[in-house]
Amino acid sequence: MPNITLSLTNELKKDMDLLPELNWSEMIRGFLLQKVKRVLLLKKLDKMLENSELTEEQCLKLGEKAKQSMLRRYSARGW
Repeated sequence: MPNITLSLTNELKKDMDLLPELNWSEMIRGFLLQKVKRVLLLKKLDKMLENSELTEEQCLKLGEKAKQSMLRRYSARGW
């Protein structure tokens, strides 16, 4: 497995040393995996939407309508 090297502030390193029960390598690996997946998804979405004629404002309005619809649906279920 490849390795990476990070530079940390002295203060951060001291704080991390106070938490020896945490597996920092595993935590950072998980964080990086999430970030990479998110960026790849955003690139895929950008590619899918590159020919869209919707404006950013229209997209935001559609997103708000979708959120309100989900709120009503879950509120009706008592969640």
